[in-house]
Formats: sequence, C-alpha cells, structure tokens
Amino acid sequence: MDARRVPRLSLDLLRGFRAAARHLSFTRAAQELFVTQSAISREIRTLEEQLGTPLFRRANRTLELTEAGRDLFKAVDEALALIDGATERVVKPARQLAIAITVPLASMWLVPRLPQFTRMHPEVEIRIAASDDLQDLESKRLDVAIRFLMQGVSPPRNAEFLFDPLMFPVIAPALLRRQPLASPADLANHVLLHYDTGGNGRPWVDWRLWFDALRLPEAAGRGTQRFDYYDQVVQAAVDGSGVAIGRWPHLAQQLRDGSLVAPLGARGVVVPGRYYVMVAARAPADLAQDFVGWLREQVGESLIPELVDPGIATG
Repeated sequence: MDARRVPRLSLDLLRGFRAAARHLSFTRAAQELFVTQSAISREIRTLEEQLGTPLFRRANRTLELTEAGRDLFKAVDEALALIDGATERVVKPARQLAIAITVPLASMWLVPRLPQFTRMHPEVEIRIAASDDLQDLESKRLDVAIRFLMQGVSPPRNAEFLFDPLMFPVIAPALLRRQPLASPADLANHVLLHYDTGGNGRPWVDWRLWFDALRLPEAAGRGTQRFDYYDQVVQAAVDGSGVAIGRWPHLAQQLRDGSLVAPLGARGVVVPGRYYVMVAARAPADLAQDFVGWLREQVGESLIPELVDPGIATG
C-alpha cells in the first residue's frame, strides 16, 4: 500500500487560510492580517499544493469553500482558537501601577528605591507621573498619589497620613570647616542656595518658609544662587557652592554618606506640611496596598534620629 506522507502545515499558512475561509474573500483576509491580497493568494496556493486538493472554488465572482476546505476550516478554526487562548493565559499582560508624586520626592527619594520594589514584584510595571501640580487620579489613570499639603490644609477624605517632611539647612563638610555655621545668624556669612519653583499656581520659596517657621527675619546671606530644580540645589550644596535647605526624606542618603551635614541639628528643623497617600478607586487593591505598605517601610528606614525633636517648628 502506498502510504501518502501527511505534510506538516505552517501556522502562518493556516492563519491565512482561516481568515480567507471566514471572510470568503482574499482581500478582506489580507486586511485583517495586514498583508497584501497577493500574499494571501500565494499562501492559499502553497497550502493547496501541499495538500494536493483545492480548498476554494470561484463561482459567479464569489469565493466558496470546497468540501475539503470546509473540513479543514472547522479543524483549523478550533485548533487556532485553542492555541490563541492558551497563549493569552501563558503570556499574561504586565500588572501596572501608576504613581503620582512630587518631582523632588520622586527624583531624590522614590526612584532610587524602586529597584527594591521591582525585585519583590517583577511582574509589576511601574509608571511614575512626577509633577508639582495636583493631578486628578481618575482622568490621568493614576493608581496611587503621594501628595504634599502645606500646614493648615485639610487632606481629602480618602487620604492617609504618610509622613511629616523635615526642612533644615545643609552644607558640605569641607565648606563647614572653612566657614562655621553654628546658628541661624551665621547664615549671613554664607551663599544661600534657593529652590524657587511653584505648583498649583503658588510659589515655593524654601528659605522664606524656613525663616518664617522659626519666626526669624529672612537673611540675605553673603550671596545667592537660584535653581528651578531641587536636584540642582542639592548638587550645588554637595559641591560646596553654599548652604541649601535640605529636606527629609529626600536627602536621607546624602546625610548618611556624609556628603551633606545638617549643622544646626534638630534646632534647625521645621515641618512645612505633611505627605499623604491616596489610592484611586480604579487601582488594583492588593497591589496598591502592597506598594503603600512598602512606602511606609521605606520612610521608616530613611529616619535620621538626630533630626527628630518633639519641639520641631511647623510652618
């Protein structure tokens, strides 16, 4: 008996055949698969040659399946549906978490710590939406917001307290050795590095906030440098250009590694407001809560005990 060898059919050929059989049109099949009509025609011709039988017939300018074509279409349609379904289950889309956060806190504190969260949740795709303006969680499709509110501003009902940020003068150790800074009065002998920016239509002038919180007259300093971005202020301070207003937890790393010091200690610390965390209704609840819990751990690990004082001034 002459046993005929059954050909192994290409999935690409079968997908082209399936589309053509479903639409009974090579043109519409080509449109579905984003190929040319001639490409579909070649695939069908190749498939018919491999099977040794026609799969379509033309009748009155219409396309019809032959009996062999109908049999093959039924089997191919079911098989490819099973394959596509299994593929979707195996290749799951990445879980996403979009975070709204202020620019300085994102660049100086959160982003350097994110690899730790990613190692814990490798399946999660994090998107950072950093802005000093208030962002609407629903319209921007954001899941978690870390928001700063000035002292006296009431938080939204769904906001949870996260931490009290601290503000205090910081200076490079080498500059401090050359020019002492033992009290606020000594600032008159230093160049002051200003972070002048704004969010939600209001200015943020860090030195003015600090002096006001301590009820001190604003010192002019020996000179002034102004920056629009906080990381530039920090770099200028590390380089010894002058004295900056440091923030915790933003500068936790610089204070730990000694590239900056807080010469006034807890006496120079003020609390300008509070950070809150909000979770959008659309957010994946389990993932959002994992992230918020991780945030709280990071805040705890960033503590600088020598800067914490029950008598800290509030802005």
